[in-house]
Amino acid sequence: MSETLLNARNLAFELYEVLDAQALTQRERFAEHSRETFDAAIDTARSIAENLFAPHNRKNDENEPEYIDGAAKLIPEIKPAVDAFLEAGFLNATREFDVGGMQLPNLLSQACFAHFQSANIATSSYAMLTMGAANLIEAFGDEAQKKRFLAPMIEGRFFGTMALTEPHAGSSLSDIRTRAEPAADGSYRLKGNKIFISGGDHPLSENIVHMVLAKLPDAPPGVKGISLFIVPKFLVNDDGSLGKRNDVLLAGLFHKMGWRGTTSTALNFGDNGDCVGYLVGKPHHGLSYMFQMMNEARIGVGMGAVMLGYAGYLYSLEYARQRPQGRLPDGKDPASSQVAIIEHADVRRMLLTQKAYVEGAFDLGLYAARLFDDTQTLETEEQRGAALELLDLLTPIVKSWPSQYCLKANELAIQILGGHGYTREYPVEKYYRDNRLNPIHEGTHGIQSLDLLGRKVSMNQGAALKQLVKLIQQCCERASAYESLNSLRLPLEQLLARLSKVTLGLLGDLMTGKVNQGLANSALYLNVFGHAVIGWRWLEQAIRAEQGLAKGNSADRDFYQGKLQAARYFLTWEVPSCQHELDILESRDDTCLKMQENWF
Repeated sequence: MSETLLNARNLAFELYEVLDAQALTQRERFAEHSRETFDAAIDTARSIAENLFAPHNRKNDENEPEYIDGAAKLIPEIKPAVDAFLEAGFLNATREFDVGGMQLPNLLSQACFAHFQSANIATSSYAMLTMGAANLIEAFGDEAQKKRFLAPMIEGRFFGTMALTEPHAGSSLSDIRTRAEPAADGSYRLKGNKIFISGGDHPLSENIVHMVLAKLPDAPPGVKGISLFIVPKFLVNDDGSLGKRNDVLLAGLFHKMGWRGTTSTALNFGDNGDCVGYLVGKPHHGLSYMFQMMNEARIGVGMGAVMLGYAGYLYSLEYARQRPQGRLPDGKDPASSQVAIIEHADVRRMLLTQKAYVEGAFDLGLYAARLFDDTQTLETEEQRGAALELLDLLTPIVKSWPSQYCLKANELAIQILGGHGYTREYPVEKYYRDNRLNPIHEGTHGIQSLDLLGRKVSMNQGAALKQLVKLIQQCCERASAYESLNSLRLPLEQLLARLSKVTLGLLGDLMTGKVNQGLANSALYLNVFGHAVIGWRWLEQAIRAEQGLAKGNSADRDFYQGKLQAARYFLTWEVPSCQHELDILESRDDTCLKMQENWF
């Protein structure tokens, strides 16, 4: 049977040849695991994804959630799939054994979850949101909140959401208007409106725990006045039983072009003056707390974009192998047999481009997951801190680069299928529609680029950037041992050197008050930075492929040659194309900045 979710050989390559997942078992937290337990978890994830998530992917799309009598109604296939996910332990894959978790590394949890994202991005999102909300309460909630809300979330009885966006504010969280008034019993009464709340209402769990950003009466202006509140759909009694319905109302559902099986809701808090919420942590510190969930969600969105691109790539690859059409340019005999379209050079170009995008981004997403493990389990605080800085730096890339380029992979998948590609009888148009949401989910490219250039590259005197540059340089040095990789290594070295120079210049603008000028073309900077990172990850894969070929296993020869060819494509076709964008950044081109509203 052809693979439809992701390539199992590529996953094994990433886990055990590139990212050395087995080395994690030498750390105390993961000492009870082995490659056998890792592979067993992956096999279970694949089975549930193939048998329960994938079969209703199309039905999810064709039968959106309905707003009936003030509640969201879903197709019946979603709950059995989610229940199987919960029963198998994937909601708590990284949690400790003593609370019912699997105590897996984040790397393995992400590898398992990738199967569900590929099989059915909409259904998988309910679990992703719940994991993030639970982690947020665990990190910043008090013991009473953990007992009342976290414990049932870990059990899978309560699900979670993040409620940030408001109709008038969009991504500008400093302008939110939702208010929280203190009550006599120590709780708060919230009033406001939130929109685009994924998973904001559904029948999949006993309760829904909303993590809500709001402002207290004495809040200072801007983001420094935001607090974080737990607002449950149903109040929870002291004994853990459900109480009355809280004053949180489903105002309506949004109808999206993709991810149609995930409810996208408008929620009204406090229409009747009795919306009970509980302050998490300190007043006015809510946004800093919420960034934990936001960053988890950004990585989750990036991996979702990867897996949608991956699914489209695998489908178009299988189609190209089976679809006969036309003859090669030198085939002059019209009576000769048609060739499969994979024989045509331009189809191979499109397939190779997809492979380079999705497998490069897949590697980066798993690398970020392993970095998270390092932030938790490396020996010294200094090592853990360095890993966290690098993860923070890479997070805008993990979110945005796949959201842009794995979407392009979906576009190419449609093109390979030709006229069939844009019909609903084939899945590739759905993968594209689903993936088109990801450049907006959890912050647009523009927002991520401002975060990268305006904050991340300069944080702690550029410590994370220096760390990344060193890693790329070390990779290039190791690649120099292979003559075959010199033509791949040199474009990356050239890009890195020039990007470093341009970065210093742009940071100089920011430090001297030329903020608007310095950040005007930050989206280009994000693209170039992302290409440098993906180029590094491809060079790393190429080194491992050369090492694999040296072992002489003929069964893997085609796999490793494919890796080298994809690395060659990305490093010799894509990486050099960034030089023009660096020209624009270096010259501080102000074409876009100086465009006037009245000129449009």
